[in-house]
Amino acid sequence: MSVAAPDTLDQPIHSAMPELARGTATLARLGITTAREALWYLPFRYDDFSELRPLGELVPDEKQSARATVAAIRVEPGFGRRPQRVIAQLTDDTGSAEAVWFGRRYVERRLQQGDQVIVSGKVTQRGWRSQFTSPEFSPVGRESVHTARVVPVYPLTSGVTQKRLRELLARVLEHALPAVDDPLTDEERHGLPALDEALRTAHFPEDAADVTDALDRLAFDELLALQLTLAQAREARAGLKAPRIAVTEVDRAKIVAALPFTLTDDQATAVDEIGADIALERPMRRLLQGDVGSGKTAVAAVALASAVRAGWQGALMAPTEILARQHHGGLAPLLEELGVRAEFLSGSLPAAHKREIHDAIAAGAAEVVIGTHAVISAAVEFPRLGLVIVDEQHRFGVGQRAALQAKGSGGEPHVLALTATPIPRTLALSVYGDLSISTIRELPPGREPIRTEIRDRRALPKIEAFLASEAAAGRQAFVVVPLVAESDALQVASAEAEVERMRTALPQLRVGIVHGQQKADARDATMTSFAAGELDVLVATTVIEVGIDVPNASVILIEDAERFGLAQLHQLRGRVGRGRHRSFCILLSDATDELPLRRLEVVRGSNDGFAIAEADLELRGAGNLLGTRQAGLPPLRVASLFEPRHVELAQRARSVADRVVGTDPSLTNRPLLARLQRDFAPISEDGDAA
Repeated sequence: MSVAAPDTLDQPIHSAMPELARGTATLARLGITTAREALWYLPFRYDDFSELRPLGELVPDEKQSARATVAAIRVEPGFGRRPQRVIAQLTDDTGSAEAVWFGRRYVERRLQQGDQVIVSGKVTQRGWRSQFTSPEFSPVGRESVHTARVVPVYPLTSGVTQKRLRELLARVLEHALPAVDDPLTDEERHGLPALDEALRTAHFPEDAADVTDALDRLAFDELLALQLTLAQAREARAGLKAPRIAVTEVDRAKIVAALPFTLTDDQATAVDEIGADIALERPMRRLLQGDVGSGKTAVAAVALASAVRAGWQGALMAPTEILARQHHGGLAPLLEELGVRAEFLSGSLPAAHKREIHDAIAAGAAEVVIGTHAVISAAVEFPRLGLVIVDEQHRFGVGQRAALQAKGSGGEPHVLALTATPIPRTLALSVYGDLSISTIRELPPGREPIRTEIRDRRALPKIEAFLASEAAAGRQAFVVVPLVAESDALQVASAEAEVERMRTALPQLRVGIVHGQQKADARDATMTSFAAGELDVLVATTVIEVGIDVPNASVILIEDAERFGLAQLHQLRGRVGRGRHRSFCILLSDATDELPLRRLEVVRGSNDGFAIAEADLELRGAGNLLGTRQAGLPPLRVASLFEPRHVELAQRARSVADRVVGTDPSLTNRPLLARLQRDFAPISEDGDAA
């Protein structure tokens, strides 16, 4: 096997490793075209087959390995829908077992009576005999990446098997690892393993205990790449100037007094913090976080009115048209009370109407513009853009956010980001370290807590009767499920199956469906129909987590609730409780394990999104129960910012990044770090690299 030179890691595998030419099509199915991409195509879990157990001591329902002799082998032909089976009788000094493979003809050609083999796989009990189901196997004495070791399990796609992928990646690693240069100094590694060793262990660990350190090293590299980008952004902004939006305390008091309600203490504090920021020439970068219904819109209205009062324009951009319309519906009346004209702009407006709005913006007559990405189109020209507000900023690509900021003509506009996802303080310091943070914890007076209950599927008839009674009283309900379509691999509710079941169980109700695989206009049309009261029940995936405000909705039923993150459950619960009706959240789960039930109890016992976010950080452990996309955090491939160890790594990475960028802002003297930064550029949902 040839050994790669550093400059060949990015060459196509078929040219850098001609001996793997026949495997390149398989790797390409997974998006792997170079050795570097192969190195970073990491397992998502591991099966520990390192302990060899005697056949007489196999434990049912566990994954195990055994050394055995093939006593006999036979093939049972398939018929009807039953596939062909290959069955091997296994023996050793302690007993016997079976190994069964379905529809795998190559097995009988590779196994012969009398062979000594290592068998690794899941064991079940069939009568009095233990049985391996579709196990991996290898001859005794021959080193294998499939048996008698800690075995990696990779994400796959159609036409690719674990066995084939492991064999290909093992050969790529042998070729490529000697060419891997470590971008960190020993001091910067701070006890973490060297990069080549971490990659080797992440793919093919000698011992299960070694995996944590290896993945921590790779997570640190990813977090460092993120922190380098943030540090460079801070360095670049240090030289930028923004318009000074100076509003006197008297003027601001007049603006606040014109609101049709009294601000809470938290809202008033946020208004003061934002006012102090925009009065400076340094561009504001502030995150306003608060639970659903906490009053972020009122704070945004005061900020926008302040900008207009000082002679500047403001813009608010939301990720979907329905959310942008809701913002306009909520903000426009408030801004009108404050003497400010707000226009709505989206790509779906008639061309003539859009031209009118474009002209009004260019003339300065449209003082505030609220809309979708249409706000950043080339046809939109702001003569005096001073303040940009971005709602749920993680749902925009970096390029989109930058395009809106570039619309400023009096320098870099001030930026206020809004999020309804409470972010634990440790994460905020680690990830949003380049933002100042304002937090609204208290809810406006008069909001009644949502009653939350946990039920299992035996309660479904009563739950459906409750939904019917709420509909009869003129109210509406959400039903949220984890999947769009049914899955053989996951026995959980799907939107397509659930909408049919609901229509059958409750034929008197009008039931609609929305999910992420629908076209955006069809999805928005159904949501609009539900908001207008034309549907009684909306069956949905998490696409409703942000962006639909239906005060008449009084119930949300979340099925297989244990499959959602706690912050996500809290966000979904926030879809109800927005009107005058008593509201209910029903968490449906058949989970019996202690941890999932403890997590659901956290949501049942608290309506405080910040307390729930902190609890999620403590309880989550290593499971991927709360994805970063749902949490409003940058998408990460290796690191988990809900893993306490990785939060500490993020803080260390920030220190390293600040030190490096402070002396070498463009990383000219650290090309390997610059390469790391490019390799790990976080990918946003619309495909932009951060």
